Amino acid sequence: MNMFSKLNQIKDLKAQAKQMQNSLSQEIIEVEKSNVILKMDATQKVHSITIPDGKTNTELEKIIPELFNDSTKKIQKVMAEKMKSGEISMPDFNF
Repeated sequence: MNMFSKLNQIKDLKAQAKQMQNSLSQEIIEVEKSNVILKMDATQKVHSITIPDGKTNTELEKIIPELFNDSTKKIQKVMAEKMKSGEISMPDFNF
């Protein structure tokens, strides 16, 4: 395999990664615990955290990590479903 074909493969991989990222950024995950709501996309970019009045720091210190853990689990499920359906796929690394 010559240098130009390797560079083309790298370029293709980069394009596939960008396409996958765009697809995942459209999937918004919303999780809620004790009326605190976290919205995150499947690339793990936080879109918002809604905190109602009256929540103490102690409550938030417990709730927020749980929200992030729950959203990560949901994102993993979304990615697995997208891979299973063929909507996204892992690139082939034949160098």
